[in-house]
Amino acid sequence: MGNKKWRKLVLGLVSVSTVLVAACGNGEEATETDTPAENGDSATLKIDVDPRYSEYVDEIIPAFEEEHNVTIEISERDMFEAIEALPLDGPAEIGSDILIAPYDRIGVLGQQGHLAEVTLPNDGRYDELDQRQVTLENKIYGAPFVIESLVLYYNKDLIAQAPETFADLEALAEDDQYAFENEERKNTAFLANWTTAYQYIGLLSGYGGYVFGEEGTDSTDIGLNSPEAVEGINYITDWYQNVWPQGMLDATSSENFMNELFTSGKTAAVINGPWGASGYDEAGVNYGVSTIPTLANGAEYEPFAGGVAWAVSQYSKNPELAQEWLDYVTNAENSETLYELTSEIPANQEARTVVSKSGNELTKAVIEQFDSAVPMPNIPEMSEVWTGAETLIFDAASGNKTPQQAADDAVQLVEENIAQKYQN
Repeated sequence: MGNKKWRKLVLGLVSVSTVLVAACGNGEEATETDTPAENGDSATLKIDVDPRYSEYVDEIIPAFEEEHNVTIEISERDMFEAIEALPLDGPAEIGSDILIAPYDRIGVLGQQGHLAEVTLPNDGRYDELDQRQVTLENKIYGAPFVIESLVLYYNKDLIAQAPETFADLEALAEDDQYAFENEERKNTAFLANWTTAYQYIGLLSGYGGYVFGEEGTDSTDIGLNSPEAVEGINYITDWYQNVWPQGMLDATSSENFMNELFTSGKTAAVINGPWGASGYDEAGVNYGVSTIPTLANGAEYEPFAGGVAWAVSQYSKNPELAQEWLDYVTNAENSETLYELTSEIPANQEARTVVSKSGNELTKAVIEQFDSAVPMPNIPEMSEVWTGAETLIFDAASGNKTPQQAADDAVQLVEENIAQKYQN
């Protein structure tokens, strides 16, 4: 590009010890705004970047540096490592100004005081669902960056088109071509990893169940054992008890079991996320992708709306400049570049419309499925759902408990953990 690129790569940063945290005092200095760029001097902006986005950030850095007279310092590390480091590195004034976090962590980090409030451009780049992903208690703590959703993959060499309803999947599961050779009367035509809450809650939501009331913000109202949710659990249980082999009920290996059968041509359709595509590509599967079929009750499958957002550290000395980066990194032009370099689907609505016309089936399916997705609750109490409901489906499908009892016990555990940790 001809411009000198002031990029410093920092690898393997480690969080400082509590000794250094204590040495930095009460952190008040970190809240002061230091904007040397306004005085003609070059400012420095430190950004944590997950390795999967490094090439993209490298591509767009030079123009931002030149326009804002700023030096960008990149720390390339896993986003979860960056999140865990923030509470220590921030107060010690060695943390980054900007980081990436999953949507369900944005609200939690903001509520805990680690993320600064930000604004979203009023240019149509986000719709209401996008904004809800990064908002908690009417405060915005991030800029939506990437979206993802569960979808249906199907083997084009085995079936001519994607099943449109779960009735189609049920009919497919009666085809002896997919009989599981090691277990009598078991069939692997369609598989889904419903032992994990992230995967099965979309089905329960489609039946009318829910995690928390008030659009995921009321942890005193848990709907995983509502009559509607239990109806969905009964439906899931039927697949495990009457159709699928025992290997599908092992939570530690069920996803690998599913993928092995799909890549070996013994399964015609599976529910999985965009992350499953690379393994199917490597295995040479001639697959197609579509939205998840309509549920047996006629409703849409409602998976969690996943993805990540950019956020600004509460401890940043350059919050205005950090806000400029959020606006820049998520604009339409750069979002299209993101898709070109990573194949990840941008949250930006204009760019999302453009990439939906790329002809890529996975891209099109994720965007369409995202329309029926529901925001994952981003309150701290959500962490108790992952652990409390971890064995819900296993308990029901194994026959150890009835679906209602399994749901009641899971909800009771979630409620007890929330009361112990958050309602003191």
